[in-house]
Amino acid sequence: MSAATARVMVMSSSGTLSSPVGQLTVISDGQSITGVAWRSAPPPPAQDDPLLTEALRQLRAYFDGRLTRFDLPFDLGAQTEVTHAVLTALAETVDHGQSITYGELAARSGTSIPARGVGAVMGANPIPIIVPCHRVVASDGLGGYSGGDSGQGLLTKRWLLEFEGALPTALF
Repeated sequence: MSAATARVMVMSSSGTLSSPVGQLTVISDGQSITGVAWRSAPPPPAQDDPLLTEALRQLRAYFDGRLTRFDLPFDLGAQTEVTHAVLTALAETVDHGQSITYGELAARSGTSIPARGVGAVMGANPIPIIVPCHRVVASDGLGGYSGGDSGQGLLTKRWLLEFEGALPTALF
């Protein structure tokens, strides 16, 4: 059996967390966090998963303001080399309280992707918040955001950036 086949056979588990930006579903394969979503996903079969428990603990600490850097193994899944490079550069180099423009992240990733392409890569991020795509902004504003509850993407992005101190709190 190949490693890829063995990986497909790994059972995943999920847990949910109520947060200020909505109900989050976290998915783990026992070795890595493989997803964070606002959509309710049908829960995989329940199993004891210490990694999932730790991910939920770290997310709670993040939303309580006690954690600024996640220490969790994650798996971006089947992505292109460019997508993987951009998301990895984001996770490794853009800290809590910081933001980066699409163009700056394109350059930092060491790929030849144009700034516009970075937006598409952010939309392919299977692990928002832990891989902080909300920290990537347009050079002239917030840019887009596909996270959050339906229709609440930009409000969610603004809330996360304000919460982290990367954006001044809105007066209105």
